[in-house]
Amino acid sequence: MEAFLTSTALVAVAEIGDKTQLLAILLATRFRRPLPIVAGIFAATIANHFLAALLGHTLAGMLESPAFRIAIALGFIGMGLWTLVPDKIDEEMKTPRTSGIFLTTLIAFFLVEMGDKTQIATVALGARFANVYAVTAGTTFGMMIANVPAVYLGEALIARVKLGVVRAIAAALFIAIGLWLLGASLHWW
Repeated sequence: MEAFLTSTALVAVAEIGDKTQLLAILLATRFRRPLPIVAGIFAATIANHFLAALLGHTLAGMLESPAFRIAIALGFIGMGLWTLVPDKIDEEMKTPRTSGIFLTTLIAFFLVEMGDKTQIATVALGARFANVYAVTAGTTFGMMIANVPAVYLGEALIARVKLGVVRAIAAALFIAIGLWLLGASLHWW
């Protein structure tokens, strides 16, 4: 349960203002059919985050050393600092006219999420927790918490939310977890 709740909270907060959330708004305003967009986001996130959590879990199993735990802790701190940098999306993104909304969303989200801070956080969470499925479920749920309102409410929601404050909170969470893991790895507490 800890893996699920931690994964959900971190991704839900970190996703606000992220490029994938901006992509959700862009797709929603372009296609104006939220259900296939939400389904595409869900499918892409499950696939992407399962692979990321599995990679993190595999690496953790192979590298059970204090240096690896310190690297994971520093990764969380780095994620916190990266969260402070606002994401932008290419406004000239072209989607194939022949593909459906679901397929367009699935492919776009899967590709945009590659190397994104939430994917990297999922790798770190997969390394931290022994339950790949709980991490995948949690990060996917967090992604849906952040993106479903973006799809349904779009630009009206983003105009009212102060993304700088949310980014600062997300950054503080990542940094706090990183410092806690670093302290535990170095036996400070």
